[in-house]
Amino acid sequence: MEQHYKLSRVRELADNDMDFIQTLAEAFLEEVPVDAERLKKAVAEEDYYNTYQAAHKMKPTIDLFELGVLQDLIVVQDWGKFEKVGEDCSNELEIVLAAVEKASAELKEDFNL
Repeated sequence: MEQHYKLSRVRELADNDMDFIQTLAEAFLEEVPVDAERLKKAVAEEDYYNTYQAAHKMKPTIDLFELGVLQDLIVVQDWGKFEKVGEDCSNELEIVLAAVEKASAELKEDFNL
């Protein structure tokens, strides 16, 4: 439990209310993997606007669950925001996608979802 994510800030936000923590874990699983796929597609298509939108939407949850990839996500977000033509953010994107995948699998197991 809590290898690929951390619950300390989640517990603090939820005031240790396990039902609320469960709800936050469910929200993570409903939103973040979908946003990660959107992000992956947007970067592949050099769709700067949707890259920025997806990354920006993911930031608070990635930060709350402390996946450890916030800085990488910000690099991808800024690539989209500032339309960094000719720059490559694929390494950072892969780091973010791998972290989301590992955290999602672990949350499903830990919360029986």
